[in-house]
Amino acid sequence: MLGWILAFVFLSIVRGEGTKELGSVQFDLWKSILVSLVGGAIFGTISGYAQILTEEHGHKKISIQRLLLLRSLYVVLFIITIISIAYLIFGNNHITYFQFAFEPGSFAIYLYILVTDICMSIFRQINLFLGGNNLWLLFRGKFYTPREEKRIFMFLDLQSSTQHAERLGHIKYSKLIQDCFNDLGVVLENEAEIYQYVGDEAVLTWKFKEGLENENCIEAYYHFKKVLEEKKEYYLRYYDCLPHFKAGLNAGVVTVTEVGKYKKEIAYHGDTINTAARIQAKCNEYNQELLISKHLKNLLKTTRFMVEELGDIELKGKENKELLYAVYQNN
Repeated sequence: MLGWILAFVFLSIVRGEGTKELGSVQFDLWKSILVSLVGGAIFGTISGYAQILTEEHGHKKISIQRLLLLRSLYVVLFIITIISIAYLIFGNNHITYFQFAFEPGSFAIYLYILVTDICMSIFRQINLFLGGNNLWLLFRGKFYTPREEKRIFMFLDLQSSTQHAERLGHIKYSKLIQDCFNDLGVVLENEAEIYQYVGDEAVLTWKFKEGLENENCIEAYYHFKKVLEEKKEYYLRYYDCLPHFKAGLNAGVVTVTEVGKYKKEIAYHGDTINTAARIQAKCNEYNQELLISKHLKNLLKTTRFMVEELGDIELKGKENKELLYAVYQNN
């Protein structure tokens, strides 16, 4: 909505300040800006909803050719809708709809709308690559210099990944990982940020407030597990298995900064994230699906989940042992 409002206001200023239209409609600058504010909100809603439908129902479900065709049809219908509303507002009895649509200078407007739509789609994809609202934070220079944050990290790892890869082959195994990580998007409902994917492993993160509220950092794991179980028939039909992930969580202070010159990335550094990875690695050894650190357990003070103390456990690369807890769902 904000993008289309700014785009239309910019167009109104460029075409309305110190210029004269070639067509029959002469735009009054302030009236045009007012229409841009209202129209931008309306068309931004339409455009945003179309984007959501594409991401929710089109991603990986139809071919790229069909997606491009649908996107092209959407842009055509979008422009026709804009023309129709503009005709109702600015048109008069002395000009027909088609004359209004193809007046001198009109194609420049259509090209502007097309380029704006393409640019916003590109920004959307960049934002998805960076995750969360990191694109906006990058623009603001939030990560230019390292700074500290209190965060919770979860490392998720696919169980028996080597066996799955050998049985399915690398192409079908990659499709399995794709499907799993598409379903992982459900954790956004638990305020999680998907930090990165590393092979068959995913890393989630929360700020303390969001992660501790309603035990979101724990709930996210079982939310994801539930989605996989609900799609059991799908995974058994296509991959002859029900994927199962094991997870380790830790909380603490980390450093966040922008890294890279030619390929930028938002990176977290610190013992907190390294410890979370080491905790996850202990899941198989202790036959547990979800392990958390003592520090996180004390922060949660959870009553919705069963917690079992496993004792002080030696973690790879750490001098001191870590007190770990196994987490279970209440039946």
